[in-house]
Amino acid sequence: MKLEENVCEALLSSDDKALFKEAWEITRARHGNAFTFYLPGMVRYGNVRGRYPAVSITGDKCLLQCEHCRGKLLAPMLKADRPDTFKKVGVELGRKGAQGLLLTGGSDYDGRLPWEQFFSAIKEVNKKTGLYLSAHTGFSDLASCVELRKAGVRQGLLDVMGDDQTAASVYHLEGLKPVLQGLEAIKESGMELVPHVVAGLQYGRIAAEKKALEIIRSFDPDALVIVVLTPLKETPMAGVSYPDPMEIGRLIAVARTMMPDVPISLGCERPRNRDGWLMEKLAIRAGANRMAVWSEPAIAEARRLGLKPRFQTTCCSVQFREEFSFD
Repeated sequence: MKLEENVCEALLSSDDKALFKEAWEITRARHGNAFTFYLPGMVRYGNVRGRYPAVSITGDKCLLQCEHCRGKLLAPMLKADRPDTFKKVGVELGRKGAQGLLLTGGSDYDGRLPWEQFFSAIKEVNKKTGLYLSAHTGFSDLASCVELRKAGVRQGLLDVMGDDQTAASVYHLEGLKPVLQGLEAIKESGMELVPHVVAGLQYGRIAAEKKALEIIRSFDPDALVIVVLTPLKETPMAGVSYPDPMEIGRLIAVARTMMPDVPISLGCERPRNRDGWLMEKLAIRAGANRMAVWSEPAIAEARRLGLKPRFQTTCCSVQFREEFSFD
């Protein structure tokens, strides 16, 4: 166990140690010693399966074709690209014991999803099942976000970049304007705002992520999720290297010092190897208080540091609720 501790300690410069210490102390003072581990989607861990499936309202279709995804992330999701199909899928998932749904899909050329076709279907599923609903809204407008909230969607999730170059070259947007409008729309709609930062969007390099955090802070988010670029086959980023684990740790520590009261999660997209395990340990030290799809070394690290692990079968955007938890 001492050897495991030394691995992390050896990576920290004196400046890093000061930053991580500050982030750790802020987290304990503002969020206590509980650390929530999440099993999202329908991911299986031992005998437990996630109960928060992702449903794509566009099937496999995405016109935006971002450089890091090209629609590949839609492939494993449940498909419901018609309102009647969505109603059937949603009600059936509720019947089978789902706790909630993550509504998502591919975007059009402006970064928007066809939500207007699904408002009544979402509302009906919500009424019949009471499922906790989150949505990757895309870069939506206020009217659509208001209707999503009326239909029963509780959370709006949105990727946030830090500069016009990344928004244009990676997401194929007209700069940051659609991103800022999307953040404002979610916030004003009454949905919880849970922005996501994809670390390494500049072909594996950390570039404007701190600026993205500054933008997010200005919108007073309800939670923050940091995920790590995962190079996907058949995309322009297939051959790139993800950021170094220490860079991820620093990014989380900076986020914590910038947003002391905001729950911070290391999200589900990240390497599933030794580097990923190290990212998890550093994230715990750096002030995260949530983590999706954990490893055994992460649980051991949390306990070693005096934290109290708890477990929930939802997306990591969802606040801990006893009815969603498991032992």
